[in-house]
Amino acid sequence: MSDEKSGEPWERKVLEKLAISALQEQRRARRWGIFFKSLTLLYLFAILFIAIGWTGKKDDVHSGKHTALVDLVGVIAPGSEASAEHVTEGLQNAFKDKNTQGVILRINSPGGSPVQAGYINDEIRRLRVLYPKIPIYAVVEDICASGGYYVAAAADKIYVDKASVVGSIGVLMNGFGFTGTMEKLGVERRLLTAGKNKGFLDPFSPLDASQKEYAQNMLADIHQQFIKVVREGRGQRLKESADTFSGLMWTGEKSIALGLADATGSVDYVARDVIKAEDIVDFSAHEGFAERFAKRFGAGVTQALVAQNLPLLR
Repeated sequence: MSDEKSGEPWERKVLEKLAISALQEQRRARRWGIFFKSLTLLYLFAILFIAIGWTGKKDDVHSGKHTALVDLVGVIAPGSEASAEHVTEGLQNAFKDKNTQGVILRINSPGGSPVQAGYINDEIRRLRVLYPKIPIYAVVEDICASGGYYVAAAADKIYVDKASVVGSIGVLMNGFGFTGTMEKLGVERRLLTAGKNKGFLDPFSPLDASQKEYAQNMLADIHQQFIKVVREGRGQRLKESADTFSGLMWTGEKSIALGLADATGSVDYVARDVIKAEDIVDFSAHEGFAERFAKRFGAGVTQALVAQNLPLLR
């Protein structure tokens, strides 16, 4: 059959209409698909935008007089929450706040990098000179050892719990030797260097006596730096003995008797009864989303340092 007016088969017209309708439906579906995909992308971008912190941080306004709190928790190392960058940022903001009556550095750390600990110690001493009317007290929780104590020594006073672990004033450099295992397995070490000490303390080569002596001297130098910092920080309060700088650790109660700490006390106690400003404001510089994400890629840095036999205050 055909259309009497046009002379065209009606089936063809129906097919054309169906084809046009299908094309129009596809266009509408495509437009809606693009719209929803764009909306989803904008939503995800907005979440990332906020999480990374590109919206900017509003300065906190602390109208009342308060005690400023800064945390030093975990291993002191670059890229960690206890890095010099994070801790000094918190300390600087705490001292700058016009309503800060005193600063508490809450420490719970086994130690870490002597360089990072040294940066924090230096910054505390600088801030004490810059803001002479604002005291800073270290409050030890579970542990304040080695690099943690290196930092604490810069405070005006150190408060501990009677069961806290305090001390470990020493330096270590650790590693492994695999030469015996390699011989048993029939593995030959082929180490090529330019510079006779470039393979310094290589774990797959026999221990070189001259390199061992050099490493011991280097550790002794860093140890003397540590001792000097403790003596300067503690002054006449320190009751030195043969064990003081041997790397031993003591309970908080014993550390007070040895002059390594001043008294027992918690954060709340120091804020309330020592600084006389019970309101505590946390100035700790916490990592943002972007920093935590980037940290995953740099998580092996500290392990690499240990593998390279670098000194640690631990």
